[in-house]
Amino acid sequence: MTPLQQTVIAKVESCIHQANRHLNQHFPLPVVNFKQRGKIAGSARLQGWEVRFNPVLLAENPQTFLDEVVPHEVAHLVVFKLFGRVRPHGREWQGVMHNVFGVAPRTTHRFDISSVQGQTFVYRCQCSEHQMTVRRHNKIVRGQAVYHCRRCSSQLRLS
Repeated sequence: MTPLQQTVIAKVESCIHQANRHLNQHFPLPVVNFKQRGKIAGSARLQGWEVRFNPVLLAENPQTFLDEVVPHEVAHLVVFKLFGRVRPHGREWQGVMHNVFGVAPRTTHRFDISSVQGQTFVYRCQCSEHQMTVRRHNKIVRGQAVYHCRRCSSQLRLS
């Protein structure tokens, strides 16, 4: 485990302690791992009481990760324990972000994702080009999906 990953774990613990104090609760420490892949910075597994973080995006954006991504994911766990299943970024989550952690409740990160983007395929419609992920491309090839342009509504075709 890298020193930066240890810092993330300490930040998770700090957020849990902060939530416990602020909300007069006793949330246990979640499982923390660094197995998140792709363009996602982090995710919360609600039933498993686990948070996952993307090690590549963490290494490229350490301070923003600690300041925003860690509280974001911990807030999902806290909201689940308090309210059950609610909208992922609804008013309950926004309230925990703002009132408990003092962090602006942004739903997505703004990191440069070029290093984790993965291969894309160029598809065309009647009005423009679209970059399709390997997963979507493979679904098209297998006949499991058809995608249409949001602007012109025409079907996307491999260039």
